[in-house]
Amino acid sequence: MSRFVIHKHTKEGQIHWDLMIEEPDYLKTWQLENPPEKLSGQKNKAVPIFDHDKKFLTYQGPVNNGKGSVEIVDEGVCKIESKTENDIIVTFQGKVLKGKFGFIIQQND
Repeated sequence: MSRFVIHKHTKEGQIHWDLMIEEPDYLKTWQLENPPEKLSGQKNKAVPIFDHDKKFLTYQGPVNNGKGSVEIVDEGVCKIESKTENDIIVTFQGKVLKGKFGFIIQQND
C-alpha cells in the first residue's frame, strides 16, 4: 500500500485538485477536474503533472510564491491495481475515496 493525498489547489481564482500517490522518492501527481466526493468509480480524467516532493503528503498552505494555496481534502492509503499509458485503476482507503476508481490519463493540451 502507498500513501496518497488529494489537494484542492487554488491559483489566481481557479481551482483544480491534485492527486498524489507515494513512490519511493517522490509523489506521482495528476491534476483532476473534480473534487474527490464527485469522482465516479471509473472514467475520471487525470492529467499527469510534475512529480512533487513527499512533504506534500502533509503540507497545506501557500504555493507558487504566494500566488496560490493548497488544502488537503482527502488522504489515506491506496493500491494501484493496474496502470497503462492510457489509464490507471486504484483502490483507495481514504477519508472520502473508498473503493476502486478508474482514471483516464490525458496529456495536457
